[in-house]
Amino acid sequence: MVEHFRVGYIANTHGIKGDAKVYPTTEDVNRFKKLKKVYVKTKNGLETLEITKVSMIKNMVLLHFKGIDDINDLLKYKGLDLLVDREDAIPLEEGEFYIADMIGAKVYADNYGDPSEVFGTVKDIFPTGANLVMTVDHEGKEVLIPMIDQCVLEKNVEECYFRVHIMDGLM
Repeated sequence: MVEHFRVGYIANTHGIKGDAKVYPTTEDVNRFKKLKKVYVKTKNGLETLEITKVSMIKNMVLLHFKGIDDINDLLKYKGLDLLVDREDAIPLEEGEFYIADMIGAKVYADNYGDPSEVFGTVKDIFPTGANLVMTVDHEGKEVLIPMIDQCVLEKNVEECYFRVHIMDGLM
């Protein structure tokens, strides 16, 4: 299971006093108001940044970090991902799962080939207007499978697999 979740990335600086303009990649942007720290993913690993101030501007979040009081101190973080610990992630409702935990999951198809053999692996799960869609690598090709009850028969987060039904026209 994934230890850290991406909640945004530092898109730019804001002003000259070291504020970061963050593009959020989380469902709830207000979660930044409760966070005390984030990690920035650098080429040397994770670096902890303590949040001292949070504000919102349009579709962005402005963050100020302890010890970064000048635009030049922040520039090295521009474009980098911000991560939180699993314990700081948005709590799950019953039946929900963290998408990051299921990337790389095995996919078994009940009606395509041998149902006991792996059909493919999950490369991505993304939202559409109506539902989530799984991108599955099947023999080097991408297959898009809508995450609806008619297609996803079983999801097992603990063992990291999906059992699916391939609807006509998906292949």
